[in-house]
Formats: sequence, structure tokens, C-alpha cells
Amino acid sequence: MSKPRALISWSSGKDSAFSLHEVRRAGDFDVVGALTTVTETFERVSIHGVRQEILRAQCEAAGLPQRIVPIPYPCPNEIYEARMGEAVAAAVREGITHMIFGDLFLADIRAYREQKLAGTGITPVFPLWERPTPALAQAMIASGLEAYLATVDLKKLPAEFAGRKFDAQLLLDLPEGIDPCGENGEFHTCVVAGPMFSQRLAVETGERVVRDGYAYCDLVLTTDAARHRVRAAR
Repeated sequence: MSKPRALISWSSGKDSAFSLHEVRRAGDFDVVGALTTVTETFERVSIHGVRQEILRAQCEAAGLPQRIVPIPYPCPNEIYEARMGEAVAAAVREGITHMIFGDLFLADIRAYREQKLAGTGITPVFPLWERPTPALAQAMIASGLEAYLATVDLKKLPAEFAGRKFDAQLLLDLPEGIDPCGENGEFHTCVVAGPMFSQRLAVETGERVVRDGYAYCDLVLTTDAARHRVRAAR
């Protein structure tokens, strides 16, 4: 029997990446694409601020066709929901029946996803739900997953955390009260390697920018960074 066809809600971060890994290990779904909202104004993954070329390289390494949902900046909720609704309807027409999310413990976000998908023909799946985040963070790192902190909420962490590697030292350095997986929005990540990828992405950290209460570290594919340096030297 063929497996149910699923999309993964792909944020470019560790939670969606590890969800993909866990779902593939379980073997219950045929994951046929990665659904990502991209802010048109900046050509970057929404919230995470990751460049589209890195998103493209992630999906290639994961063997997942991209499904981009473009949204404006700022994005009124009605526009977000309308465009996501169009993407869901298109998926249903293609025989996709499930969508995988990397949510960990925020009940209101899970309830929102369940409400919006109710009656659409798409069933939400939460493979990491309520796994204790200290142990989960350690499991991610132990699996070989490598990631950088792409975005930091300045109300919760200093700007210097943007651009740091998500590793054992980071977990030790997080202030008391900060979730080790950043599930309360303390930080968002960009994955560059792991068991869900066929190869490691060559990425380096660039400029750190502060905007709207967040610090963003610009992550750049090494080949692109080298190209920019050559242009600047001319």
C-alpha cells in the first residue's frame, strides 16, 4: 500500500528539520514537499530571515520540492490566511492528505493550525509534540544536526546570540528561563547539516542587523559570499 502523501511546514529551522528526520525514520508518510512562507519584500524566509538561496539549498539537500507561499511585509492576517488557504487547496488537489509541523508545546499555536486545517482534507501531524525540550535539544545535536541562530528576540536574549551555533555550549550559555529549543520565540534557527540532508551546506555568518526588536544574523552560502567579496575588491 502507498503511504499517505504529506507536506512539511518548513521554516528553515531545527524543529521542522528534526520533524522531517523523525517522520522519515518512522516511515508512516511519503513527504513530497516543503511548504515555506517567504516575505516578498526581503526575499527571505518569514520570521527567520533566512535568504531564499539557503532555503533552496536546504530543500535540495533534503530532497524536497519547494512550495513557496509569498507574503508581503507587513502581512495582515487575512492575507496570510488567504494565501495559506490557497496553498492548502492546491495540495489537496494533488492528493496530499497530511501536513507535518515542528511545534513542541505551545497549545494555542497547535489549536490554530488544527482549526485552520479542519475540513480542508489535510490532517496536521506533530511528531515532536510535548517532548521535553532539554532532552530534545540534546537529541538534535547528538543526531548531527547543525544550525545557527538566525533571529533573536532582544527582549529575551542579547543581540550577540544571533549567529551563534546551536550546540552544547549554546545550551550552557542560555540565560535561566530561556527554552533550550527557543519554543517561546526566544530565537529561530537555520539548519545547515543533519541526518535529514544529503550534504552539509557551506554557510558562513555575515552582518548582524537589529530591526523591530529582533537581531538577525545574515547567513550566506560560502560560494555566494566569495562572489560578493570578489566584486567588492574590484
